[in-house]
Amino acid sequence: MAQIIDGKAVSAAVKEEVAQETAKLKEEKGLKVGLAVVIVGNNPASRVYVNNKKKACEAVGFQSFEYAMDEDTTQEQLLDLVNVLNRDARVNGILVQLPLPSHIDEKAVINAISPEKDVDAFHPVNVGRIMIGDYAFLPCTPAGVMRLIASTGVDITGKQCVVIGRSNIVGKPMAMLLLQQNGTVTICHSKTKDLKEVCLGADILVVAIGRAKFVTGDMIKEGAVVIDVGMDRDENGKLCGDVDFESAEKKAGYITPVPGGVGPMTIAMLMKNTLTAAKQQAGLE
Repeated sequence: MAQIIDGKAVSAAVKEEVAQETAKLKEEKGLKVGLAVVIVGNNPASRVYVNNKKKACEAVGFQSFEYAMDEDTTQEQLLDLVNVLNRDARVNGILVQLPLPSHIDEKAVINAISPEKDVDAFHPVNVGRIMIGDYAFLPCTPAGVMRLIASTGVDITGKQCVVIGRSNIVGKPMAMLLLQQNGTVTICHSKTKDLKEVCLGADILVVAIGRAKFVTGDMIKEGAVVIDVGMDRDENGKLCGDVDFESAEKKAGYITPVPGGVGPMTIAMLMKNTLTAAKQQAGLE
């Protein structure tokens, strides 16, 4: 039976590190850390995420600035706000909650955020820096996954690493981070042939495809580290991941649950990125 990787415990440790450093910066340098979160419209899931980010800011001692805009906000109005936040010295990190209403071009909004304040690490400048291994920030979910793998004590060097999913937010940066830690990386997707065979060769398997219980125990190598990035609903409407936990747990060496695995890490790493941004903007890093 696999050992459960406790994302709540690991994320709590990350937030505690951030809180301690934030308090120290305030005391020694008079530096306050600020995160601005912009939400457009009233998507219920987005509202939950934004509220969780506000709570996390309070927990680590950040100033939190929320900008809630109407569903019919124009792209120009949103870009104007982003430009104001780019110039606001109180704001070290800017996060525009996705998805945006369909009439707004997400790419244009991401590109408008100053790379120095892009704590999601979605701006093309930051994506490019991740590619060459010279980055300040990492996308929050892949960074969280790396921290979870580190918590197992498993060394990535020389391991066969398989990432299922090729999104810009998780799959591609995930592969780059594993490669930078000397893993041998295979990226799989909907067109991959013999997916089961590829997965069976994986010492470390990261699944991020958005299909409930897609990866089953018979696709997993004995003793593998299995990281489930999925957040789905099963046939009974119950929260589950992209991995069928019940069958996978019997084969894996380590596995993340859903919920309580990768999810808590994403916000913890956002806090870490925002602190890094504040230190860089103050010339401390």
